[in-house]
Amino acid sequence: MTFDELKEKALSLPYAPGVYIMRNRDDKVIYVGKAKKLKNRVSQYFQNTASHTPKTKLMVSHIDHFDVIVAASEFEALVLECSLIKRYSPKYNILLKDDKGYPYLRLDMREVYPRITMVSKIADDGAGYYGPFGSRGVTQDVMEAIRLTLKLPGCKKEFPRDIGKDRPCLNYHMNQCAGWCQAGKSSVEYRALVEQARQLLMGNYKSVASSIRAQMLDASERLEFELAASLRDRLNAVEALGQKQLVTAGTLADTDVIGYAQTEAKACFAVLHFSGGNLLDKDYEVFPVPDEKEAAVSSLIKQYYLSRGLAPGRVLLPFAIEDSDLFSQLLEQQYGRKTRLRVPQRGDNVHLVELACKNAYEEALRVTSREEKNQGTLNLLGKMLAMEPPRRIESFDISNISGTDIVASMVVFEDGKPKKKDYKRFKIEALTNQDDYASMGQVVRRRFSHFKAGDAGFEQAPDLLLIDGGAAHARVAVEALEQLGLTMRVFGMVKDDRHRTRALITPEGQEIAIDSNQSVFAFIGTIQEETHRFAITYHRQLRSRRLQYSELDSIAGIGPKRKQALLKKFQSLTAISQAGLPELERMLPKDAALAVYQHFHKQED
Repeated sequence: MTFDELKEKALSLPYAPGVYIMRNRDDKVIYVGKAKKLKNRVSQYFQNTASHTPKTKLMVSHIDHFDVIVAASEFEALVLECSLIKRYSPKYNILLKDDKGYPYLRLDMREVYPRITMVSKIADDGAGYYGPFGSRGVTQDVMEAIRLTLKLPGCKKEFPRDIGKDRPCLNYHMNQCAGWCQAGKSSVEYRALVEQARQLLMGNYKSVASSIRAQMLDASERLEFELAASLRDRLNAVEALGQKQLVTAGTLADTDVIGYAQTEAKACFAVLHFSGGNLLDKDYEVFPVPDEKEAAVSSLIKQYYLSRGLAPGRVLLPFAIEDSDLFSQLLEQQYGRKTRLRVPQRGDNVHLVELACKNAYEEALRVTSREEKNQGTLNLLGKMLAMEPPRRIESFDISNISGTDIVASMVVFEDGKPKKKDYKRFKIEALTNQDDYASMGQVVRRRFSHFKAGDAGFEQAPDLLLIDGGAAHARVAVEALEQLGLTMRVFGMVKDDRHRTRALITPEGQEIAIDSNQSVFAFIGTIQEETHRFAITYHRQLRSRRLQYSELDSIAGIGPKRKQALLKKFQSLTAISQAGLPELERMLPKDAALAVYQHFHKQED
């Protein structure tokens, strides 16, 4: 379909809730979305495309046709959207990489020697399934903690087949297993320990501890002190296991805390799982910075909980998301448990969300390279200035003191980094008075006259021109370009009371604040400081030469070598002027020393 046909079809849609499915020329689903009113939402993609973000523009450019499914209610539309995203994994939807759900621990007490194993799904096979406890790593830790606490086997031997066939493995010698592979071990005692493991998996660590304590006291009364000591160690291990809250009775957590943060190029969605006030685990997903963070987090939350097989009693959010009430209903319908989604406003819950967001930021920062950070900043700057991300930026500044030694600097940033070999400096010509506007006009004309002539070092044109100064300075630069028949994006750099660039300003006087975005603010500040540094360094060099060398140059008999020797000895022109004749004669021939002395003492003579 052509763009106009797509637009016409979108305008013909009903004002009803439903989902829309965008497809490319190969009939592949590239995006799935939900709408309260299909006509309003879908038609937005094909109207005023200039206001779209780069990602949306790219997606729209690949749409060949689309389908819609009208739903009876917003709730049905939400259910359908979640189902279709999971089914098609569309390219332009933000997707979780891992949607396999949490593993369970399996224990079949019908076996003679039952073993605890980790499985991905619950099966209808008569065995007991416990959990989920969190990610595979956390589930493995739970299983290992119970095994070590009760000294159950962790090897690959099969019982009773391998009993008495070989020597005990290293676990036995490290006191991590009771050596169940040895002949003479009781299967009844083994099953009793496995039953304790089952109780621990169900969260009944207090009853297990009580049973072990009774056995320990009984052994002590029978004067079986070695057995009593072993039971004491097991009791301590079970109590420690319970205090750590590693085992939860069939639920992942009572509270999940969602965090979201982004760098210039990467965003991260993080989930912290809490049970009984204790942090159990963390999940996170890193992805490119989305167009709308609320929509991204909303989509990821839906995918996350619908693929995990359970949901906590409460989910704390960093900000409000669309359809939170409807999604809460969906979770209750799917899992038979009410889940409350809310944004905390005060107290400890706010701190928990801040912690989750901090974790998200650290993960996003960890995977963001310097190049991605630079490109992300340029993308943000381009968006602020309503232009494509500027690859090459040139910045100009004027430096003078009381109208003397007027100079200008041009610094170049390419792909967000300074390109020092392209820096240029200019000595302003035919101006004796301080006139920043005339100076700026002259330097811009000179730089781009070289560009038009194709002179070496000036061949490249910038995407963006930054002028140190306000709207009037920017207008002067634009006028200079127009005189040469050139058109470029030009902005002035407006400083705050701490001499930092707080905003960019158009030649017409429209300010664009940049101090609200830290990365762009820091980047423009770096350009401004570098431009000023380069200008002031050149100005100081010229001024130093004029002040230190001009008077010595005019004295007869003082050439470069004698001039250098004098400055090395006396360190400054002032010290030379105050030196006595005998002092000068110790360094110079008498006629040269007299010439220097008389030059600085004319008025006295």
